[in-house]
Amino acid sequence: MASPTHAAGADGGVREVRIAPTGLEGLLGIPPGAGALVVFAHGSGSSRLSPRNNQVAAALRQAGLATLLFDLLLPEEAADRHNVFDIDLLAERLLGATGWLRERPDTRDLTIGYFGASTGAAAALVAAARAPASVGAVVSRGGRPDMAGAALAGVRCPTLLIVGGDDHAVLDLNRTALDRLTCEKRLEIVPGAGHLFEEPGALDRVIELARAWFVRHLRERAGA
Repeated sequence: MASPTHAAGADGGVREVRIAPTGLEGLLGIPPGAGALVVFAHGSGSSRLSPRNNQVAAALRQAGLATLLFDLLLPEEAADRHNVFDIDLLAERLLGATGWLRERPDTRDLTIGYFGASTGAAAALVAAARAPASVGAVVSRGGRPDMAGAALAGVRCPTLLIVGGDDHAVLDLNRTALDRLTCEKRLEIVPGAGHLFEEPGALDRVIELARAWFVRHLRERAGA
């Protein structure tokens, strides 16, 4: 395991990790008293270093939730564009990371949620459907839940879809996916936001919505 990249403190003591057995690189942050952990699944062309996902993760840690951002593919795998869009493979990597967290003394008792962006949202939903007892909530940011296909009907955990109001094609796909979900679900539209939520205040709204969803549902599950 690599040495810490940040000092322990309010940011949850973020440190570099390698996820066995694949050796995928990650950033794990566990604030004091955390009872739940959110695993991030980035979209195509992104990584554990995604500025937007890291901004969301920092806000979640400030709310007392642990976070794991990790590369779903090894560098040589990511060079093959087929792997980048292989939702089944990405879902298996999420489940592998979840199993790895269950084996660590500092994370094994934490309730797990998934935050997915773009294609990562599809992988998060497929993983949640395959392991319903392991996942307490899912949040999708500008996601492609439609790419989860038949797995949508198998998702049991509360699921929040967040889409930019100006991201018209993706918004239509999310509305269709919402109809196929049978779990507790909600679609939140951020007015004036595009696919990347780069507009002023757009990502702040994503953070507000995601934080409230995870705090409510993961803490409820941890309490139960």
